[in-house]
Amino acid sequence: MRGSGSFHQRKRRRVGRGGDGVLSNALAGYLSWQQTAEERFLALEEDRMRQEARAEERREQQEERRAKQEREHEFRLMSMLTKVLSSSRGTEEQSASTSRETLGVPSTSQTLFPYMLSSSAKAVPSMPWGDQTAQYSPYLSRRGNSMRLHQGILQEGFNQYHANKHDENSNPHGIINLGTSENKLCFDLLQKRVRCDLLVYLREEVAKFLSHYCRSPKPLKPKNVVVMNGCGSLFSALAATLCDPEDAILIPSPFYGVITEDVGLYSSVKLHHVPLYSQVPTGSDVRPFQLTVEKLENSLKEAKKEGLNIKALILLNPHNPLGEVYSSEEMISFLEFAKMHKLHVIVDEIYMLSVFNETDTFHSVLSLDGLPDPQRTHIMWGVSKDFAMAGMRVGMVYSENRDLVQALDQLGCFHGVPGPTQYQMAQLLRDRDWLNSEFLPENRRRLREAHSFMTEELKKLDIPFLHRSAGFFIWADLSKYLSEKTFAEELSLWRCFLKHKVLLSCGQAFSCVSPGWFRIIFTDQLHKLKLGLSIAHFHFNKTLKTSSVQTKLDTVHIKTEPVSLSLDSLIGTLRQQIHTSDWLEKYKPELAAGQDPTQLDVFTDLLDKARK
Repeated sequence: MRGSGSFHQRKRRRVGRGGDGVLSNALAGYLSWQQTAEERFLALEEDRMRQEARAEERREQQEERRAKQEREHEFRLMSMLTKVLSSSRGTEEQSASTSRETLGVPSTSQTLFPYMLSSSAKAVPSMPWGDQTAQYSPYLSRRGNSMRLHQGILQEGFNQYHANKHDENSNPHGIINLGTSENKLCFDLLQKRVRCDLLVYLREEVAKFLSHYCRSPKPLKPKNVVVMNGCGSLFSALAATLCDPEDAILIPSPFYGVITEDVGLYSSVKLHHVPLYSQVPTGSDVRPFQLTVEKLENSLKEAKKEGLNIKALILLNPHNPLGEVYSSEEMISFLEFAKMHKLHVIVDEIYMLSVFNETDTFHSVLSLDGLPDPQRTHIMWGVSKDFAMAGMRVGMVYSENRDLVQALDQLGCFHGVPGPTQYQMAQLLRDRDWLNSEFLPENRRRLREAHSFMTEELKKLDIPFLHRSAGFFIWADLSKYLSEKTFAEELSLWRCFLKHKVLLSCGQAFSCVSPGWFRIIFTDQLHKLKLGLSIAHFHFNKTLKTSSVQTKLDTVHIKTEPVSLSLDSLIGTLRQQIHTSDWLEKYKPELAAGQDPTQLDVFTDLLDKARK
């Protein structure tokens, strides 16, 4: 019996152990299901909250648009009331004054709101301007405010559409655009053919590019970027938005001469020069053509004495034509000067990646930890120089001044960059690996070699020049070849070179105050540099220092006017001079790969004939 009882006890224990395993499995399955259910519930709850947030955001946007429309309506009513008051009192001036008192608009409101105050307002519908309607920016000129605040009916509609586009998934209640004349039926076909995304946003790539290469302490914002068809267009647009006609901008001279036309042709803005001199450094100067705050101060005082209204300062860094690279300390001192006098500063950094000397470092204004006056500091750059793309016409400006950016955007329809070009530029700017490993190092190496060749030739000719390490040019002093140091003689020498097929740039084209300085470009193929120097060599002769330009040409028998000597006599004298000189043999040009060898044959035949 004891054996039978022991058997049943062992059986119950085995059954008990088996039951515990089933229960554990069931409990584990339940817990797993509960965890899955909880995760599913949390996911659904998060999705619901996101949908509610999007719905709330759309409601806020709709409420904001409604409030905006109400403000616009109130402003239109106020404008109508102003006009009625003007008619009843018989003076437009009094009406403008009443409008200013009511809206807090400066005395320029009649210029700013031509659609509201003109006598033809009854025939032209009032133009709504949104939140900026009654906000006059103290940073912009009168016409700059007018540009920024102007918005036609078509613009208003497109802006509202752009802010609330219809999308079947994310925004089904948005605006469907049946108002913009644009053919969207064949976008898919064109994209396959031209490989162009018409919706690419170049501003984002520009902001990333400048953040990286300007070493900005924090990422730059795409909304602060304006892209136009070249830096010339940017200069014109900035002059128009920051200055009114007959206002003036300070600029150290010499400077890139085309800026005069950029800011003056249709913006009617003048440049007031801050003269930099080439004499032996004196006082606080430590180098020729040095820019200092003292010189800026003196020129600003002179401008005010002349009755000029100075609104801005233009700084070129690296400098064209000097090749100067200003330090961070120098740039900060210039920006502090501008802040003190409430001047905008336009900093042109178009050569920032063309500093080829490894011992020199360029510091962008955007690399500073903090700008003295960020609302009045605007930085320009373009692709034409650093990327060897002259003619591509893509320039950009970065500014934290939202009023200025909005005003410049208004001019975008006149200075836009085509979609395919935007696409190409975006692709180029984002290709950092190729830029850093191939293009930029090789570009700097070639700049160094070409610069070294040209400077060595100038040293052999004992021609003074500024030895700088940025840009494509050398600022050289040819004044010893002038019979007298005047700009008339400088122009005569320039024309002499041009007649003999060598184009240089004379100093007066850059508003240099000292005659005799020339800008010499060295960024060309070596054989062309040698050929140009071989022609110019006749004018770079020490024995001709005291002679006039025409006398020098007579001496080497390269005259542009008829002379009494016979042609055979001239040819004979020229052959004798060439025959007794080894200069042509020493600087025999070399052909580049793929060039027509007959070009060298012409030089060889000329040399052989001269030796006979």
